[in-house]
Amino acid sequence: MKNKWSCLAIACLATLLLSLDLTVLHLALPRLVADLGATSTELLWIGDMYGFALAGLLVTMGNLGDRIGRKRLLLIGAVAFGAASAVTAYAPTPELLIAARALLGVAGATIMPSTLSIIRNVFTEPAERTAAIGIWSGMSAAGFAIGPVVGGLLLDHFWWGSVFLINVPIMALVLVGGILVLPESRNPRAGRLDPASVALSFTGIVTVIYAIKEAAHKGPGHADVVIAGVAGVVLLALFVWRQTRLADPLIDVRLFARRAFTASVLTNLLAIFAMSAMMLMFAWYLQLVLGWSPLQAGLAQLPGGLSGAVGGVLAARLIRHLGRNGVVALGLAMNAGAFLYYATLDTELNYWALLPVLIIQGMGTGLAFTVNNDNVLATAPRQRAGAAAAVSETAFELGGALGIAILGTVLTSAYRAHLDLPPGVAGEAARESLAGALNAATTLPADQADQLVRAAQAAFVDGIHLTSLVTAALLALVAALALVGLRGVPKEIPENILTGAPS
Repeated sequence: MKNKWSCLAIACLATLLLSLDLTVLHLALPRLVADLGATSTELLWIGDMYGFALAGLLVTMGNLGDRIGRKRLLLIGAVAFGAASAVTAYAPTPELLIAARALLGVAGATIMPSTLSIIRNVFTEPAERTAAIGIWSGMSAAGFAIGPVVGGLLLDHFWWGSVFLINVPIMALVLVGGILVLPESRNPRAGRLDPASVALSFTGIVTVIYAIKEAAHKGPGHADVVIAGVAGVVLLALFVWRQTRLADPLIDVRLFARRAFTASVLTNLLAIFAMSAMMLMFAWYLQLVLGWSPLQAGLAQLPGGLSGAVGGVLAARLIRHLGRNGVVALGLAMNAGAFLYYATLDTELNYWALLPVLIIQGMGTGLAFTVNNDNVLATAPRQRAGAAAAVSETAFELGGALGIAILGTVLTSAYRAHLDLPPGVAGEAARESLAGALNAATTLPADQADQLVRAAQAAFVDGIHLTSLVTAALLALVAALALVGLRGVPKEIPENILTGAPS
């Protein structure tokens, strides 16, 4: 197909914007409090609603694309995402902003699996497909890195809504380019969507993610967390049970009998679980410990994200020499090494020593996620590419939520354990978080304030040390699992690699 690289460019532009949109909101939160008067609870929902809607509908939308056409669903999603972005930018109240963020999540769920499934159907030659997915993965990583930079630049000159309004012209470009370039593809034997499966999938995934997020705030033993967690697991178990009894399931559970498919999904979930700690730690470390501005912090992390694009491109070539399991294990080992370095960070930073570590980690991330995403798509039939892509993306969302909740708890617990308050300073607000300690310091005399700030920053860095060591150990374990679990997967995966493959 002459235009396949143009198709890839459109898919990459769409996924770049989605990744960017996940990160720019955090910088705008202080402005939201000032302009809309949002409460702390409303801020949580503003931040979480997008992810809830996105994760809950990925499986459904991936299947819908297989049925009605991936191009059609992508174009519908582009229109919806652009419109929801405009509503979000001009939302006059926190309630309307929460609703608009939910619409953004729904639109995002149509776009993410559509881009991957279009790549799967356009690039049929194995080596080219791997390279294309590498570029796609790299653009996704670049979006996470560029988001804070773009957000910082916009917020320095415009109001908070500008971080969402930028989506409109980009999605317009995706829409026009998609109409002109993208081919249509669908599953010719797809049946009707099962409403019960859709309901079970959405409520199960959203309930589990809600329980994970609440566990980070209330603790895993809280009644709300336990009830939500049990309910979510039961709903997902019912969903899986129902899929085994449908002629046209949302997810063909036989795919999980394929070792390459299951090992790749599990490795991705565990890897993003571990790597989410970096996003959590650095957002606070660079701004609250080093005192850098949001723009400076974003620029500092940019090389790591851009090197992820390089790793994605290199993955296809390295597969020829190391095999698929070797490339994934190498990428995860590079990340483990980076976290060992993060365990040496202090309250002062030599950025030029940190820079090569960020680049190594970014490249490792690109290597691992490129090969795993290619494994998931290549071992599923092309007719079910949307459903397979949705499984991969859902694992990514679940892993990220788990990582922030669990590793965030490790970080916070270590901070509290190491915080040595100066004499005469009340400890409740200071022990809650580093941000709480810095706010509390503004109400103290200068000498006490300086002591509290230094103590809190030192305790937070101690928390980084422990969290980094735990993360490094986990990544090393996942690298070993990938080396074994993906052993024997061909360097170039042909159609229907295993006998008895669903069609």
